[in-house]
Amino acid sequence: MKKKIAILGCTGSIGKTLINILKKDKKNIEIILLVANKNNNELIKQAKFFNVKNIIIIDKKKFLITKKLLSKSNIDVYNNYDSLDIIFKNKSLDYTMSAISGLTGLIPTIKIIKHTKKIAIANKESIICAWPLIQKELKKYRTKFVPIDSEHFSIYSLLDKSTNRDIEKIYITASGGPFNKYRLKDFKKITPKSALNHPNWKMGKKISIDSATMMNKVFEVIEAKKIFNLDYDKLDILVHPKSYVHAMIKFKNGLTKILIHDTNMIIPIFNSLYPDNKKFIKSKKLDFLIINNLNFNKIDEKKFPVTKILKRLPKNHSLFETLLVCANDNLVRMFLQNKIKFLDISKVLLKITNNKKYTKYKHITPKSVDDIVKFNDYVSLKINSLSI
Repeated sequence: MKKKIAILGCTGSIGKTLINILKKDKKNIEIILLVANKNNNELIKQAKFFNVKNIIIIDKKKFLITKKLLSKSNIDVYNNYDSLDIIFKNKSLDYTMSAISGLTGLIPTIKIIKHTKKIAIANKESIICAWPLIQKELKKYRTKFVPIDSEHFSIYSLLDKSTNRDIEKIYITASGGPFNKYRLKDFKKITPKSALNHPNWKMGKKISIDSATMMNKVFEVIEAKKIFNLDYDKLDILVHPKSYVHAMIKFKNGLTKILIHDTNMIIPIFNSLYPDNKKFIKSKKLDFLIINNLNFNKIDEKKFPVTKILKRLPKNHSLFETLLVCANDNLVRMFLQNKIKFLDISKVLLKITNNKKYTKYKHITPKSVDDIVKFNDYVSLKINSLSI
């Protein structure tokens, strides 16, 4: 029987990586749904290659163009996520990839859970801002969850049947980004172009800047806390420039496990899709030059001051996490538009997280997706009106 699949965010980096994996197994899979925002050319190409019957394209202008282009095809074209209940009946899917970037990925992630047996989530904002809401849906519909971030997939794999009670410490690794070897005085000269030049990974613009500031690791610690139900004192970050080790777990029984793989998202995505080891993937040979020189170091807080935010996070789930996500999104956008300096990103984030006007949200728990969406809009307005 063919594996029935949906891809939310099929034209982004994660989505296209999954598409390339599926091309090699076309006879055993059936893509039921593809979702994109604006890239209708790539979406149409994918839909025709896999003979997909349903596509959703969110941008209204591109939706109208796409509907016209496919008017004589057997592909149904939709423009919103309410159509999910029209497309699917009960548990129609075996595997769903949720890879729409930003908080715009939250609503479709929540909505599709009831229609799929397994959901692989690459959308960190959804997990950070709405994990209890996602978890509630996962339990309600008995849907299996797999994290796709390389660090969290590594933790997930290393834990196997262990529980959080068995864990003494989890170490998430960070490459240090493009500025790990920069002198502190040179940080004033950083441009968007240099910040986008990651030494190890090919990523989108937003996540590349987050990697450069190290805010990406702050978010990954928050994700790990929520996914694996851990206290923050059980989580730490180590700078590992080669990005060969993705996570390391020290267990209370004295054992320490590490997970190694190439700097390629194919590996966690492939293993989330084929967890039973019945299919295989080509990967590079073990690099013993790296293994013999792993180089783990603590983060330099002077270079990467956003990591101080980790000491200011609430123990409970709250709107404070949405505040962080939204404020950072807007600051990164402003930096890419040359409206602010690189150092302004961390300066403003630290100022916000120490301001009583905003820290009060540590004590407010979002009860619904609507709470998160409305608060996100409110924070955006506040950040955009700041004089930096």
